[in-house]
Amino acid sequence: MKKIILSAAFLAFAGIASVQANEVNAPVTTLVQDSTTKTPVKVEELPDAVKATLQSDAYKEWVPTAAHLVTLANKSEYYQIDVKKGEETGSLNIGKDGVVVQ
Repeated sequence: MKKIILSAAFLAFAGIASVQANEVNAPVTTLVQDSTTKTPVKVEELPDAVKATLQSDAYKEWVPTAAHLVTLANKSEYYQIDVKKGEETGSLNIGKDGVVVQ
């Protein structure tokens, strides 16, 4: 019985000792900082062109609840307007000139 236990212990030690460590190559992660900024704007302070778009036939049933001026990294700007129609909610992106941006 001693020989079996000693043999098992020897094999276990030999197995552990013979393990070779491999170099782990972790993928390199590059972080890109998003330079988009959102500035809250009161709905009543939106430009006239944006208000006119919101009052057009396509969007007149939607009620604006909040608005943000979004400035992208390339310095382009548009208004993100949260809208609601009954229980349905959505968001519209409208440029300063009143054109809907996708």
